[in-house]
Amino acid sequence: MTMLHRRLGQTGLQVSALSFGAWVTFGNQIGDDTARELLHTAYDAGVNFFDNAEGYAEGQAEIVMGRILKAAAWPRGSFIVSSKVFFGDSYRGANGRGLSRKHVVEACHAALRRLQVEHLDLYFCHRPDPDTPVGETCRAMHDLITQGKVLYWGTSEWSAEEIAAARRFCAAHNLHAPVMEQPQYNLFHRQRVEQEYAPLYDTEPGLGTTIWSPLASGLLTGKYNSGVPADSRLNVKGLEWLRERVSTEKAKLAVLPALAELARELGTTLPRLAIAWCLANPRVSTVILGASRPAQLTENLGALELLPKLTPEVRSRLESLAAT
Repeated sequence: MTMLHRRLGQTGLQVSALSFGAWVTFGNQIGDDTARELLHTAYDAGVNFFDNAEGYAEGQAEIVMGRILKAAAWPRGSFIVSSKVFFGDSYRGANGRGLSRKHVVEACHAALRRLQVEHLDLYFCHRPDPDTPVGETCRAMHDLITQGKVLYWGTSEWSAEEIAAARRFCAAHNLHAPVMEQPQYNLFHRQRVEQEYAPLYDTEPGLGTTIWSPLASGLLTGKYNSGVPADSRLNVKGLEWLRERVSTEKAKLAVLPALAELARELGTTLPRLAIAWCLANPRVSTVILGASRPAQLTENLGALELLPKLTPEVRSRLESLAAT
């Protein structure tokens, strides 16, 4: 199926409905050859957005992606690349994290070097920073945009009020405002995207969403029904918190057989169904996929084919099962 493209919120940027992210895998769980195959598989399928962050594998994920992008020599207009600032990379000094002007600017320059590009299409504030005035962060992002180093800036896992506060400051001082948010969104995690952000989507300057964890950290694949496999991302060093969270989700694990049965009735798999459900929300600009194997990525890209089958009745049934 031909890749669908959607506007990023109210901007003019066209982003592929399915995108690909480097979290956990690049520079950590998989080797560079597999990373290269994954990126090419995504690009060949029509994916044009590749998501990254300074904190992924302490900057190594951006280095790996940058080498692949450089060698591929794809036209720069054919892909969108992002970075995120907050958690820092391998440097752990006092100013090596957060959203101060110093760190925002220096982290942008570091990401440009690692990714080997002249500008970041999207630059996210990876978390809110209670230790930095929001105006300082807004001015830093505005300056990076006016310098041509960043095209659009946004947030990740900010509350609606935190986003609104940043927008009010930008409007009052004639600055480029945040136009996209990267929240978690899946069948088990819906409130923020569907309710909390509702007032922001159609309010100038609009809100695009580049959602992560469409499979609920792997829960919606069914692979954790009998425990954590040895080769799972949950066994990656540094993700002990994620393993602990998944291992305590007994209520969610209990509904997976019924969800999987519905997927079988539709002639598909549970991961594809869960991803397609995210895509069916018109407020979702793009669904970020993660994968450690090309076959896994190809399987999940097939979620696009399911969209015509997601009638209101099917979506209602799916949501009722997930809420059981």
